[in-house]
Amino acid sequence: MKKIYSLVFLTSIFFTAQAQVFPKGELEFLTAQWKGERFADGRPKVSDALIERAKKIGIEEAWQILHNEGYNNQYEGNWKMVHDDVPVVGRAVTARYSPTRPDIEALIKERGKKEGRKGNTNAWTIEVLQKGDVYVAEAFGKIAQGTLIGDNLGTSIFNKTGNGVIFDGSARDLSGLEAIKGFNAYVRDFHPSFLEEVVLMSLNGPIRIGGAIVMPGDVVLSEREGVLFIPAHLAEKVIATAEFISVRDRFSKDVLKSGKYNAGQIDNQWTEEIKTSFLDWVKAHPNEQNITKEALEKFLEKRTW
Repeated sequence: MKKIYSLVFLTSIFFTAQAQVFPKGELEFLTAQWKGERFADGRPKVSDALIERAKKIGIEEAWQILHNEGYNNQYEGNWKMVHDDVPVVGRAVTARYSPTRPDIEALIKERGKKEGRKGNTNAWTIEVLQKGDVYVAEAFGKIAQGTLIGDNLGTSIFNKTGNGVIFDGSARDLSGLEAIKGFNAYVRDFHPSFLEEVVLMSLNGPIRIGGAIVMPGDVVLSEREGVLFIPAHLAEKVIATAEFISVRDRFSKDVLKSGKYNAGQIDNQWTEEIKTSFLDWVKAHPNEQNITKEALEKFLEKRTW
């Protein structure tokens, strides 16, 4: 009897997790390493200040730092974009879509209607978006009839978030999306069709984007080559380390050009003389990030990049 009860309980948990709104308690459990502020639905809330700093770091440095931490499934490439020079950086709001079937879609839409939701299920995620969010959707790579947004929904998304989208699916109305200044979409392709045979199965739960796993609240970092999803609890470490690498690289180029040090000296463990030169260089460049001797030693301690 006990075994039967456990099976029923686990089945119940499984189907709850597949509902449109992912359970808050489960989301908090899966993001337990995040110790900061959360949104009302349990999503980690990386600070606005940290998001602004993330806009200035490079994806290669951030990827390497995550790799060193053992996070090897956070990057996905092979995208088409509305603009190739507009990065999408912010906190992830996640949605998982599935091929539909009439009985399931009817139930989902009926429940959504009772909850006050309007329109097709691909519009429901837009309702929860906030300023700085990035709408990230798993849509099983569907192109024809997989167009999650056109220019109308794109306008709505940008008005709410000031940001773009990342879709493992497609979009339509490319010319209309191009006209939304500041907006960008990373998609698998563009297609003129309307969305069909697709239904929302999970909102703000774990999703898979190609070879990457994405959690709600992850920091989305994009460049032309691809998209990186930084776990919220690692965001400060990744961003601070990437900032240091950027400053270090500018210092290295300067001293290599001047001939003060050679490549062998710069690319090896730094001597006390080079460390002092670096700190003096930072002080002489007021626009650079201020780095203390203690912080420098900490950054250099486990240098694997």
